[in-house]
Amino acid sequence: MVKIQSDEIQLWLVEDQSVDDKDVLDSYHALLNNEELKRLERFVFPRHKKQFLLSRALLRSVLANFLELTPEELVFARNAYGKPRIASFAARAPLHFNLSHTNGLSVLAIAADNELGVDAEYLTRRVDILKLARRYFSAEEADSFQALDVSEYNERFFDLWTLKESYIKACGMGMAIPLKDFTFHFQPQGLEISFAEGREDSPEHWYFWQYRYREQFQLALALKDGSGDEAGGAGKKVKIYEGVPMQEFTECGLETRNRSATLKETA
Repeated sequence: MVKIQSDEIQLWLVEDQSVDDKDVLDSYHALLNNEELKRLERFVFPRHKKQFLLSRALLRSVLANFLELTPEELVFARNAYGKPRIASFAARAPLHFNLSHTNGLSVLAIAADNELGVDAEYLTRRVDILKLARRYFSAEEADSFQALDVSEYNERFFDLWTLKESYIKACGMGMAIPLKDFTFHFQPQGLEISFAEGREDSPEHWYFWQYRYREQFQLALALKDGSGDEAGGAGKKVKIYEGVPMQEFTECGLETRNRSATLKETA
C-alpha cells in the first residue's frame, strides 16, 4: 500500500459500481463499530447503504494502513460542528483527512500536516442554478452568471459549489460559515479567494484544486497552510488513486481543471 509524504496530498476514489460482490460488502460490514452500524440501519434505500459501506471501508482501510493499525482499531471523534478526526491515539494523529460522497462516488482526501477539505458532486443532477446562486453565493459570484452564456451556468455553479464546500469542510465548521462570506475569482492565472469584512481569514493561507472525474463528477480540494513556503501548501503535489477498498488501487492522472494562482508548478 502507498505511504504519504510530507509534500503531498492524496485523493482516494471509489465508485459505487466497482463493488457488487456480496462477500466483499459483508467484509466491509464487519469493520463497522456500533455507532456506524446504527447509521447504516437508518438508510432506507439499498444504494445508500452500499455507498455508506464503501465510504467507511475506504476511510478505515486507507487510514489504518498509514497508521499501522487494523481498520477495526480506528476510533473517530467529532468536533463541535461534526467534523471527524482520528482519536485512536493519546496525542494528535499525524494525519488530516476529509471524506465526501455523491451519487456513485466516494472520495477520501489525506494530508500529513495540513487541514483540508474535499467535495464531490454529481454533475447531472438538476438544480435551479440562479435561484441557488442568489441564495447561497456572494453577490459578486451570483452576478458573474450574467456574463456567461446559459449553456455555461451549470459548469460555473458546480465550480463554485464544490470550492465552497471544500473550504467550509477544511475549516471544520461546515454550514456554520455562511457561503456568502467568501468569494472565488476565476482569473487567467488561476483561482483566487477573498473574504467579507466579518470573515476573519487570509487568502494567503489557502490553496485549491479542481478536477473532473469520469465526466460526470466534479471534485474540489482545499488545503489550509500558513507557512507560505515550498514546504507548505504552495509546494504540495496531489496524487490520485482509484480502486476498491481492501483490494487494489492504482494511481490515475486527472487533468487539473482549476487551481490556485499561488501554487507552484509541481502541484
